[in-house]
Amino acid sequence: MNEYKKIIFNEFSVDCWTFLKNASLPILIYGMGNGADKIISVFEKYGIEYQDVFASDGFVRGHSYRGKTVISYSQACEKYGNDFIIVVSFGSKLPDVIERIYSLEKNHAVICPDVPVCDGEIFNEDFFDLHENELIKARNLLCDDISIDVFDNIVRFKLTGKPSYLRLTSFDENEVDSILNLEKYQSYADLGAYNGDTIKKYTKICPNIKKIYAFEPDKRNFKKLSIYCEELTDLKIKLYNCAVCDTDKTLEFSSSGNRNSSGASKSSYQHKTVEIQGKAIDNEIERIDFIKYDVEGLEYDALLGSKRLLIESKPDLLVSMYHKSEDMYMLPILINELNPSYKLYLRRLPYIPAWDLNLYAK
Repeated sequence: MNEYKKIIFNEFSVDCWTFLKNASLPILIYGMGNGADKIISVFEKYGIEYQDVFASDGFVRGHSYRGKTVISYSQACEKYGNDFIIVVSFGSKLPDVIERIYSLEKNHAVICPDVPVCDGEIFNEDFFDLHENELIKARNLLCDDISIDVFDNIVRFKLTGKPSYLRLTSFDENEVDSILNLEKYQSYADLGAYNGDTIKKYTKICPNIKKIYAFEPDKRNFKKLSIYCEELTDLKIKLYNCAVCDTDKTLEFSSSGNRNSSGASKSSYQHKTVEIQGKAIDNEIERIDFIKYDVEGLEYDALLGSKRLLIESKPDLLVSMYHKSEDMYMLPILINELNPSYKLYLRRLPYIPAWDLNLYAK
């Protein structure tokens, strides 16, 4: 066993899919919808069986999911006692929901499988073995011990699905924002601007921002963004109803009208795809102080499309690093290749599963 694998596998011996495949206890899926669909798709691939689907007490209305009557958590305990494995199939950043999931670990084995937001490879032991050298390379690019601890525990979580590893990687917003040079920014590019939520945040905590470039491909989100930005009369804002990528081209885009609208996913559970214009921001922006990349799986391409800016302006960067399994090594390595003078940091806001994991470069 290689040295890094010994570090990661020091508390467990198999990934969560192998654990579930070999489980002797009944497996119950907690939640329904797109997340459960993706997890069940992996179950079918690996031959994993589940016995029931349940929801939190108070959320059961006699409905069914995939031919099974949805039961409550209390009903699950009446039926199985505490002797069942819980597979969490939804995501949440709500503190009470997160604490509820953590509390379930007192009585049950709880697994939150890491199924990529934008599909692609599953981060299992085979994936780890195949990309161990690249993971080590990315890890060695991180500039502080906190980042390295976050990296290691996120890798452990992706392999095991154990919520306890997420608890070790969560920081509040003030701790995360302290990495950035908030007072120096006069210009800001928001790639994946959604409805203006992050513009609202950064114009509040970055007092000197005067110019904003906002890119949002989804038409419904873009309409909300436009309405919000009309209120910001003291700022110069340029809006783009397009995706961002490595070069100007037409992309297939899954339009859902929410934060998960994506230009990368081909999942059968995604919404219908439409064609949309993609742009490289190097062709749209002369110089910039700060760029946020949250483009639902197109972060790698978007970074390639801002190579000139990263060299000439060297803006601070916030890059979402949780949409694809490969993000864990590909994004840090790419930023280092584009401009080796960047210092890289890794932080994560509270969320289950391992979403809101962000790479900071400055």
